[in-house]
Amino acid sequence: MSAGIYIHIPFCKSRCSYCDFATDVYRNNDAVERYVNALITEITNQPKVKSQKSKVETIYFGGGTPSLLTANQLEKIINILHQTFSFTENLEFTLEMNPATVTLEKLQDFKNLGVNRASFGVQTFDDRALKLLARGHNADDARKTFELLRQANFENISFDLIAGLPNQTLQDWEDNLYKALDLNPEHLSLYLLEIHEATPLAEQIRSKRQPLPDEDLAAEMYELMLEKVAKSGYEQYEISNFSKPNYLSRHNSKYWLCEPVFAFGVSAHSFDGKTRWANERDTNKYVQLIESGKSPIVEKNELDEVQVAGEFAFLRLRLTKGLNLEEYKERFGIDLQAKYAEDLKHLKEAELIEFENSHLKLTKKGMVYSNEVFAVFI
Repeated sequence: MSAGIYIHIPFCKSRCSYCDFATDVYRNNDAVERYVNALITEITNQPKVKSQKSKVETIYFGGGTPSLLTANQLEKIINILHQTFSFTENLEFTLEMNPATVTLEKLQDFKNLGVNRASFGVQTFDDRALKLLARGHNADDARKTFELLRQANFENISFDLIAGLPNQTLQDWEDNLYKALDLNPEHLSLYLLEIHEATPLAEQIRSKRQPLPDEDLAAEMYELMLEKVAKSGYEQYEISNFSKPNYLSRHNSKYWLCEPVFAFGVSAHSFDGKTRWANERDTNKYVQLIESGKSPIVEKNELDEVQVAGEFAFLRLRLTKGLNLEEYKERFGIDLQAKYAEDLKHLKEAELIEFENSHLKLTKKGMVYSNEVFAVFI
């Protein structure tokens, strides 16, 4: 089984109001350089890495804003990865980017270093909403960044949009979809807004400066999204992800298929098939731990067979293919329909799940209210 590598770059030009990721505002190149050196040390010293036998078929630089790295900093990280891991020939190499953080020259440098997939955060083409989200770019920046990627010969581009933003109407969302589809990227990630505690947006909603998202409207937006995207030649393969044929995200699919992913950097989460471990979430503490010769791992969880079976079930349900009940029984010795008979009965009556050709799947409604389904298996 091939593995994936995730690298977390926490630096951003500004912090978005809805974001609960481990990020830091970019201050100067020296701080980034120090972080890159710590990252390289972690990759070199990680014992789990040295013992793993899997070939690596995907690299994903996430954040934060990895496109704030210089080409030289990216090259240093890539070099140590090649010294440490063995890669497959058809490597998928994704770099997350934000609009207005790259030039044509920089994109060409990234491409020459092996980056062959770009994922960038548009979130919305509405300038008013972008200000609310504190995104640090406008809609024109997003379009220009997409054009620069094409000029740099990127043939695999993905970008994100968020539905259900405060005061966003169904018409607003439809306009966003038209503008996204007009650009014709190879991949789209279309999310419903989630409100995370301890974010500025959560506080704005608590203090009634922004309205609470409307669940019924969000469901309408989701239905509209499925209709418009399908008509434009995209295939939905996961709750929030759509691609042209042969352009699904191989890296993100590893999470849903419970395949190994070795992750490095602040707050990075790894999985080797049975054990999950996570790094320190504070950037300064992460760097200090590395520089003092200590491990940045702050949490480790050895999954028992029941936990592995539960994760396998709900992660496969994220995929439109659903969960193959025969494969599940063969792998874990569990008849899922018998074990969860009562829960599955209620979920089917609520029209959240369906059974089709030995597969358990989420319905369209179930994709909107997926957490209610997943709770059965956690």
